[in-house]
Amino acid sequence: MSDAKNAAAAAEEYAVEVNDVTMIFNMASEQLNNLKEYFIKLAKHELFFKEFRALKHISFKVRRGDVVGLVGTNGSGKSTMLKVIAGVLEPSEGECIVRGNIAPLIELGAGFDMELTARENIYLNGALLGYTKQFIDEHLDEIVDFAELHDFMDMPLKNYSSGMVARIAFAIATITEPDILIVDETLSVGDVFFQQKCEQRIQHFIESGDVTVLFVSHSIEQVERICKRAVWIEKGDLRMDGPVKEVCEAYRNQFN
Repeated sequence: MSDAKNAAAAAEEYAVEVNDVTMIFNMASEQLNNLKEYFIKLAKHELFFKEFRALKHISFKVRRGDVVGLVGTNGSGKSTMLKVIAGVLEPSEGECIVRGNIAPLIELGAGFDMELTARENIYLNGALLGYTKQFIDEHLDEIVDFAELHDFMDMPLKNYSSGMVARIAFAIATITEPDILIVDETLSVGDVFFQQKCEQRIQHFIESGDVTVLFVSHSIEQVERICKRAVWIEKGDLRMDGPVKEVCEAYRNQFN
């Protein structure tokens, strides 16, 4: 086999490659009370911005079938990193290579119309994820059964609690095995019994060995329970990358 083919085969081992990624946001340097003030200052060129680097030259790779948790204090860039991987954000510098289809559970309600019923939203969100109407027709009962919301399917989603929205979102996104499952705090919403049910489905994916999982949770114990490896991002910097127990222990020790 040629060197080029060897390199291509090696690359295919990775579901995700994050290469020197930096994410820069421009923030207004002064506090404004409303949009009117914002646009007046913008028109008069009196509004100044300062750079905020949410991610700073981050690099790591995720092999196919790996289960990787992202840990770090609030505002450290974990969710931003997941959005870059999911394609929601384009990095300011560097690149992110993703091989396979993604089921992103990043922001509850994303892809939903809160004025529509849960039933209508299943078809809407399913279409955004690439499912056909026929596919949703065939799997509707399975989605509803998993979400355990049979009595609320014709209620507008605006009347749902955040936990109920999470149930619908998780059930739709995981109705088939994705190549890459991205879970950001979704399991922290709702009751403990549904959290356990979601964990069981994730464990099923993990045991299949075919699904790559990227996972963020406020619960370090949950990260240790689900993940094999952890990436610690702190204030935009990559602090540590390694076995989940070692990384989580180091993360805890910073507070001691």
